[in-house]
Amino acid sequence: MSSVSGIGGGAGGIQQIMQMRQQIIQRNDLLKNLHSTQGAEATAATNGSTETQGPAQGFADTLKDALDGVNSVQNKAADITDAYQRGEVTDVAKVMLARQEAGVAFEATLQVRNKLLSAYQDIMRMGV
Repeated sequence: MSSVSGIGGGAGGIQQIMQMRQQIIQRNDLLKNLHSTQGAEATAATNGSTETQGPAQGFADTLKDALDGVNSVQNKAADITDAYQRGEVTDVAKVMLARQEAGVAFEATLQVRNKLLSAYQDIMRMGV
């Protein structure tokens, strides 16, 4: 029993851990709902656009759409951060989640860029 009180600080520490666990579960559920909603919207948009549009998008258009998406996520994170600094948003978790989402989107874009650059360099080194 002493190891539990040493790690968590007794019943109060356990209660704090349980509260943190509950917050994590709630945020996880929120993320799942957010991603399922975005997935449904993307599916609806894709289904609607394929019926009206004949050829598929080109590579440049797809890349531009992806970069625009990353830009919008970063702008959203900046807006939420600014609102928090002004005192309009009081949920720190929402601010941190938006910042992390923007960071992950940027990092993914950076990795795609690195792979494209590597592929381009490999093609340029090929003998004709």
